[in-house]
Amino acid sequence: MFTLNCKGRLLTIVKPIVMGIINVTPDSFFVGSRMTVLDELLSQAEKMINEGATILDLGGQSTRPGSEDVGVDGELSRVVPAIEAISRHFPEIVISVDTYHARVARGAVEAGASIVNDISSGTLDANMIATVAALNVPYISMHMKGTPKTMNKLAEYEDVTLEVLNFFIKKIEVCRLA
Repeated sequence: MFTLNCKGRLLTIVKPIVMGIINVTPDSFFVGSRMTVLDELLSQAEKMINEGATILDLGGQSTRPGSEDVGVDGELSRVVPAIEAISRHFPEIVISVDTYHARVARGAVEAGASIVNDISSGTLDANMIATVAALNVPYISMHMKGTPKTMNKLAEYEDVTLEVLNFFIKKIEVCRLA
């Protein structure tokens, strides 16, 4: 059991919960998650909420292997309007932003997101962890070697368990210090 403080609302998690994934990008790895029209986005959000999603995770940058970076401004232009619309229509839902850019994390939280989900654990933007600490929101730190464009070529380990464990031991300390 654990508790998340999301914008003053405490979420106590005592059992597994569902996070719905909505990608506001035309080149997501999963075609069924791609939502670029606002009405479709809201319809999909409502469907996911009705099916039991507690959190909706929105991403505006494809992170599939080989994907191209759309840049901070491109990502902001995709996620901020989507987060604002979902927040307005479904104020009870917890929103997570899937980004590895600190400026996008800040813009998303200002628009209504409550969690930052970073596939790079701050390795692709040196300002990410300090930004999330200043925003005082929960942070999902993930492991990845390289970038989305190169990660498939770098996924080799001598001891995957030990290497990932050591990575997170270091990241937890960095987060704690921030």
